Amino acid sequence: MREAVIVEAVRTPIARGKPIVGDLHGFHAAELLALSYRELIARSGLDYTDIDYLAGGCVTQAGEQSSNITRTAWLSMGEDYTVAGTTLDTQCGSAQAANHVISAMIRSGSLDIGIAAGVESMSRVHMGANVMNGPGFYQPENWPWDSVPDQFASVERLAEKRGITREMADEFACESQRRAAVAWKEGRFDREVFAVEAPIIGEDGKATGDVKTADRDQGLRDTTMEGLASLKPVREGGIHTPGNSSQVSDGSAAVLWMSVEEAKKRGLKPRARIVSDCIVGTDPFYLLDGPVDATERLFRRSGMTKNDIDLFEINEAFAAVVLSWAQVYDIDMDKVNVNGGAIALGHPVGSTGARLICTALHELERSDNSTALISMCCGSAIGTGTIIERV
Repeated sequence: MREAVIVEAVRTPIARGKPIVGDLHGFHAAELLALSYRELIARSGLDYTDIDYLAGGCVTQAGEQSSNITRTAWLSMGEDYTVAGTTLDTQCGSAQAANHVISAMIRSGSLDIGIAAGVESMSRVHMGANVMNGPGFYQPENWPWDSVPDQFASVERLAEKRGITREMADEFACESQRRAAVAWKEGRFDREVFAVEAPIIGEDGKATGDVKTADRDQGLRDTTMEGLASLKPVREGGIHTPGNSSQVSDGSAAVLWMSVEEAKKRGLKPRARIVSDCIVGTDPFYLLDGPVDATERLFRRSGMTKNDIDLFEINEAFAAVVLSWAQVYDIDMDKVNVNGGAIALGHPVGSTGARLICTALHELERSDNSTALISMCCGSAIGTGTIIERV
């Protein structure tokens, strides 16, 4: 079987979503994803017609994010109509699953060059907009498990199960903000994030005709333990607040994959490959403990252990998700989300899987390390996992 490799990976800055409208609100979702497509093509020197296939993630496939946003974003550029694409919904792991799909298709010989991407414009298409007639989840009378909670109830169950306290969650959130601030100060994100000329939106919600340069993630805040302690929990008696949970955000990310032979033929450097990947089901009662189960599957299939991994990117949907996973595997937290995570940077849900792979790749190169494990919790009780290795 052929080997598939990453040759480029980019992302937009992550902008704030509602209730604070951020710098990327003025872009239609198709335009927002097209920004990452264009940057990927420009950096690689490819022609638009060189791409064989697109796979993209998007969670709320409603309104302007419906009708196969992965493909319509490509068409919106007006450059080429020959490249087909598919939009995936693996909830928050959608763009990570898209990377698995493109890598697998290249390895199988179905294509030579593919893009795995993701987008979510949460300020324009609100979460839940695609379930106006009720969620698709169905729980029959003979359901063999305990009832499935919403994400806020489930993460509190998870915290209680692992003995995670409010103070532990706030400390984790504070550290995420600190690390993200250091990363931006030291220019660690400069290679993966590209600047965007964004339309300025007036108080009436309409474009003013002026633009501004968006080149930094907007979720970073001056955070203190005292300030976090003053925030009210989302659920009464719970430990999670807006300060130690991921942020509603806008953004897109894209990863360019090729066969090794194709990359060499075009004079492009193979940068990383997938060692192992998985998408696993997890206990619906806890819903968001997916990284625990995904990591177990990755280690079992690859024969690797935590000692073989240099860096971990575990999505910070809520503080307890990462803390639960770290407790189970007794992980050195100095290796986890070293540049901060979704609590500080933001979480445009359909794009975060590609963003994490993009960030992991660039950090491996910056720190001259070899392997990274990326994992996410996802709605419908799923965990996604990927181990990448520099080549």
